[in-house]
Amino acid sequence: IYNRAYAVGEESERGRAEARHLTKHAAACAQRAQEYSKTTLAQRLQDIHFWRVELQKEVMELDAETNLLAAQKLRLERTLDATEVPFGVVTDNLQCRERRQPPDLVIDEVERQLLKEADLIRNIRDLLKRTIIQATNQIRSNRIQKEFCELDWSDKVETYHIDDKCVSYNNDSTDIQFHPSSVKFEENASTPKTWAQFSHDNIYSAEQEKLASVQLRSLINNIIHDVSEDLRMQRAAVNEAFDNHCRELDDAKLRLEQHLEKILKDIGEEEANIVALKKAIREKETHLKVAQTRLYDRSFRPNIELCKDEPQFRLVSEVEELTVFIEALKRKLMESEQCLKNLEETRMKLEKEIAVKANSIFIDREKCMTFRIRYPVDLEVASYK
Repeated sequence: IYNRAYAVGEESERGRAEARHLTKHAAACAQRAQEYSKTTLAQRLQDIHFWRVELQKEVMELDAETNLLAAQKLRLERTLDATEVPFGVVTDNLQCRERRQPPDLVIDEVERQLLKEADLIRNIRDLLKRTIIQATNQIRSNRIQKEFCELDWSDKVETYHIDDKCVSYNNDSTDIQFHPSSVKFEENASTPKTWAQFSHDNIYSAEQEKLASVQLRSLINNIIHDVSEDLRMQRAAVNEAFDNHCRELDDAKLRLEQHLEKILKDIGEEEANIVALKKAIREKETHLKVAQTRLYDRSFRPNIELCKDEPQFRLVSEVEELTVFIEALKRKLMESEQCLKNLEETRMKLEKEIAVKANSIFIDREKCMTFRIRYPVDLEVASYK
């Protein structure tokens, strides 16, 4: 009995020693495990903070870039609106010039430059519309990628708060409790590598969209500058063509007016000539009447008195001579009347041609060139208004 009691005592003491050792070892291991877990959580907080800051930076930069691109898109829209006036001006010019009269109703240099200007404006408007669509799509892409980054950033913020709370837990915390089911891994849980890759991909995509947006803004600047310069040069070419054509019309009209002045002078002189010819014919006919009357009366001389004397020969010669002169004067009168008719026809043609030139000058200078004053000075300037 004594030996048995001694053995039981020893076993009990050994058990207590083992329990004390196990308790001490478990406490030390638990403390180390808790500290290590806290350290890994702190390290995790640094990783989360890094990606959260990077994502926040990308969100802000992408938002700023999107606003800049939206401003450029607004410039495109204003530039497109500003092309309506030039297109209306060139259309009105072409329609006005359709009211020219032949022979001025031709496709001249002004017409060719106006048609070129109309085509240029149509091409500019098409380019601006396409670029506006491109900018709209890029803005949409920027906002979609920004939303992806914001969602990732939001998850990072929420996770940071969770892990930060976990770091603060200790054995004296009042809100700790058992959660036996929490030790299992979720099937859809990410790995550290896929977790970091996800944010990296979001940031990379954001950088790509931002780069595309910056390049598009630069392209928009170049487009607005180029189309403004192209339209300015074409406007100058059209105005120069108008100026040259108006000078040519002025010169042609002046030459026609000078020619008309000479024709009117010729008409006056020809009319005076016709009056003089008619007067000469009447005078010669009077002389002819006198001579023929003398011959007629002398034909009644009786008997031997009906003599072919010198007066008789003189009177016959006079009648023949007067008849020749009268016929020659009548022929000259007919020629003069025909010449007067030709001069009158030429006068009417000249007056019509002068009227055509005056109408063309009125259309080009008073209608077209005056209306072109409404042309915007610069599309690039208009894009900021």
